[in-house]
Amino acid sequence: MSHSVTETEKLDNTTLGFWLYLMTDIMIFASLFATYLVLVNATAGGPSASDIYSADFALLQTVILLTSSFTCGVSALLLRRGKKTASMWLLLATVVLGAAFLALEVFEFSTLVSEGHTWQTSAFLSAFFTLVGTHGLHISVGLIWAITLLVYMYRTRIGSDMVRKMMLFALFWHFLDIIWIFIFTIVYLMGVAS
Repeated sequence: MSHSVTETEKLDNTTLGFWLYLMTDIMIFASLFATYLVLVNATAGGPSASDIYSADFALLQTVILLTSSFTCGVSALLLRRGKKTASMWLLLATVVLGAAFLALEVFEFSTLVSEGHTWQTSAFLSAFFTLVGTHGLHISVGLIWAITLLVYMYRTRIGSDMVRKMMLFALFWHFLDIIWIFIFTIVYLMGVAS
């Protein structure tokens, strides 16, 4: 007797798989935070956190990313209510804000490197670039995902599959915001205060 997979089972498997993926990401970021905290004072005579961080700059990044989280959340809610065009506009706003955040991160990295503060300068800077860079890589993946989702939404009628894809993306994007709040607090605020 063969068993065919129902739509509900596919949805449950996809959602479960996505949550498992997020759990592995949590473990990755937890290990990167732990490494950073162990190495934050390993400056090898180079600059310390308080020498290179700007709380104002990090606050600007935080406001941009949190605003993108808001637009993403409202976009997902609008799609669930059948308002595809409004949802797409807010998803586009999410992409623009995410790209602005990423541009600021690239600017910060390039400024540090041009001042001679590279990942090779000290264990502290190596941990910093790895932690913040890994978050930036995830933002890049999220932007590609959002653009792909926009194209899919443009070409397809609203259905449960579209709503599910949007909800999974929104979950991913909110997860990145939570990680950034930890980075903002542990890396930037604690670094400036040290």
